[in-house]
Amino acid sequence: MRQVKAVIGGKLTTRTFVDVNQYDDIVTYMNTNGGTLHIYDGDGWKAESMAWKDGVYLASNLSGPVAQVRYSGPQAQELLSRVSINNVYNWKLGASKHLVMTDESGLIANHGLAVRDSEDSFRTFACMPWAAFNSRELGLDVNIEVNPTFIHQIAGPYSFALLEKLLGGSVRELKFLGIIKIAFPGIPDEVELELSRIGMAGTLAYEIRGPLEHGPAVFDALYQAGRVFGITRTGWRTYTVNHTEAGYPQMAVNFTPTGPALMKGIRRVIEGPPPAVRPISGSVDPANLRARHRSPTEANWGWMAKFDHDFIGRAAVEKEVAAPRRKTVTLRWNPADIGEIFASQFRQGDEYKFIEFPCMVQPKQAGGHADLVTKGGKEVGVASAGVYSYYYRELLTHCVIDIDQAEDGNEVIVHWGDFGGKIKEVRAIVSRFPYQDLPANKDYDLSSAPTRPPSSS
Repeated sequence: MRQVKAVIGGKLTTRTFVDVNQYDDIVTYMNTNGGTLHIYDGDGWKAESMAWKDGVYLASNLSGPVAQVRYSGPQAQELLSRVSINNVYNWKLGASKHLVMTDESGLIANHGLAVRDSEDSFRTFACMPWAAFNSRELGLDVNIEVNPTFIHQIAGPYSFALLEKLLGGSVRELKFLGIIKIAFPGIPDEVELELSRIGMAGTLAYEIRGPLEHGPAVFDALYQAGRVFGITRTGWRTYTVNHTEAGYPQMAVNFTPTGPALMKGIRRVIEGPPPAVRPISGSVDPANLRARHRSPTEANWGWMAKFDHDFIGRAAVEKEVAAPRRKTVTLRWNPADIGEIFASQFRQGDEYKFIEFPCMVQPKQAGGHADLVTKGGKEVGVASAGVYSYYYRELLTHCVIDIDQAEDGNEVIVHWGDFGGKIKEVRAIVSRFPYQDLPANKDYDLSSAPTRPPSSS
């Protein structure tokens, strides 16, 4: 555990960092820019990527610290309404929602999970303080409280059985996006922990959230109880796969927040050296930042936009929703062209850019990666960092593509490589989005979920 001082929302704050549990059988960890240790490779990327289809995983990438920001007071609702495309006034109490915030040009400045606890109290998780910054810009009186939090994601068909084993029958009644308070074995009763039926796997998934200092104990208890179910500890290397399979465009995975939002929204100064600058990769010119940003419509989130309230960037969003130019699809790469990329590594001379497995580029580069996509020599889209899906045995990537090129089965060309370097033209097929065709969390019938370990089922 370590502490650093930071300026958040104009106030000097001391933040506590708690590393994820360190296990002797895990040899690869990674340091984040904030100095927090996370699992990079857990129980092997193949096993990890299969876990949300036929097993259960425990993800460490959000183990802490995740900023839980509470906005409260009579103008809290107005603040979140003014900065987001969502109609916050229609949100039910005690439920999770996806909050999407835009800048003046209608590009995504920030997005993340939000919870409405009462009429005038909201919480956001893993979001940059874009709303906090704009509370001053908009002249709104809102109480803003930042609490370091852990979030443990448990996903896969056996996630229900694991949680039932630890928590009892309350899990069965929890609906998609719902939240319940829980008592957790070994954690004092006065500690507030919550369970939500939500996750990034696309399949059955849950999150346990609570005060940061209790994160390691909860993580280990979940892991130990889950061993009989064949649980895997999923690290950052594999976590990007589920975003692509399940059709969840995500900052730091598929795109970056807009430049002005990044500069204005993050008002944080950490003692010590500044965070490392992430290299920008891909065949699109690094100077072309727009190719690495997304609008709500491009991310397939235009349906969330409600034009019954004023919000930052409304005019631009409304114009694009009325006449969308691009949308996100899945591209499925041609195996023969992939083979050529690997074959070049064994020939003398300049080789093609190497493809990492399961994420095609290092996860720290993923959000800024952008590859040119063409059809008949004409630019038609931009592909983000792709992944190798061991379950489908396909190399997949999200692509923001022109509407008239978005039809399933359409063949396009992905220009794989870095700008100014050697480029391989890879054939790719426009495919279903999301690509994953397993039962979705919101539709998952718990009566079909296994209730006993695999060996006894």
